[in-house]
Amino acid sequence: MGLVRYAAMRVVSGFIVLIVVTIIISALFSKVAEEQLYTQIEEKVRAELRQDPTLLTLSAEERVAWQQQRKQALIKAYGLDKPYFQRVMSRAIDVLQFRFGRSNIITSITGSRDVRTIIFEFIPRSILLFTSAAIIYVIIGILVGIKAAQKAGTTLDRGISVLALLSASLPMWWVGMLMILAFAYSLDWFPSSSMPFPQTTGIDYYLGVLHRMTLPLVTIVMVHIGGWAYVSRNLVIGVLQEDFVMAARAKGVPESRVIYGHVLRAAAPPILTMTIFTMLASLGGAIITEAVFNWPGMGRLYWTAIQQWDVPVIVGLTYFSVFLYIFSMVLADLLYGYLDPRVKVGVSERV
Repeated sequence: MGLVRYAAMRVVSGFIVLIVVTIIISALFSKVAEEQLYTQIEEKVRAELRQDPTLLTLSAEERVAWQQQRKQALIKAYGLDKPYFQRVMSRAIDVLQFRFGRSNIITSITGSRDVRTIIFEFIPRSILLFTSAAIIYVIIGILVGIKAAQKAGTTLDRGISVLALLSASLPMWWVGMLMILAFAYSLDWFPSSSMPFPQTTGIDYYLGVLHRMTLPLVTIVMVHIGGWAYVSRNLVIGVLQEDFVMAARAKGVPESRVIYGHVLRAAAPPILTMTIFTMLASLGGAIITEAVFNWPGMGRLYWTAIQQWDVPVIVGLTYFSVFLYIFSMVLADLLYGYLDPRVKVGVSERV
């Protein structure tokens, strides 16, 4: 019952935070979005006036009256005649239900301007690159960190520390440019730009995409793997000094079982939290990295929307990012409560 109560509290609190943040986002972008709607109404009325021959036969006064009447009808249809607070709440409710409306400029491959369609079209590309890279450097970083912790003070341990410091100090965009200079221009092994994707089908298409994503994938792994190894190493070293580890070794428990059955489970909560945030953050892509490699993911979509001031797309991407981070925090709390009973006990005593 304690776990169910703890989970319910975390889910409800996360949903409340999501609602509050969504209302703030809607309030911040409300004025700009409404100004764009008024502009669209003006353009729509002028277009209707030009395309309808019967309206051209009206006198100047009648055309002006018709335009005002048509504008008022459209303003009412878009809900712009309602009070400000009601407009903000209505927009927030739509955003919470993933109804972002139509983009002003950006379109999907199929020509659709539905913001949700556009976002869901770019998500798989970010997953393909960033989530794949995250899986690789998380797994390798944890395994290397465990090995370094087992051999603390050795050359391997010192090498991991140097590697972590070096990789954390190098900006992703700078490393990416060096990789392009070396492997795209000097050696000509990979293309300098990930776009356009190959215009083939079947296995040739997937091999072409893999060839284009190899360079950015290797760059992302190189930059992040050192930090993951160093953090994992420090967490495991802290657990290795606990009494239960010494007791297990004194009983003659095999070292592999001590490491992977006792130590890694005790160090799992912080590692799991970092892993969850890394995986979910990878869905959002990275603006600078995608710009350097010209990768068509969520980060590039965000940058394009900001450049063209496409407010519906910006609102949709912002809400999607907030939703991912709140979901990751709730998921991390739930897993913390499952892995560490002290978390549930502390909450139960306070409530």
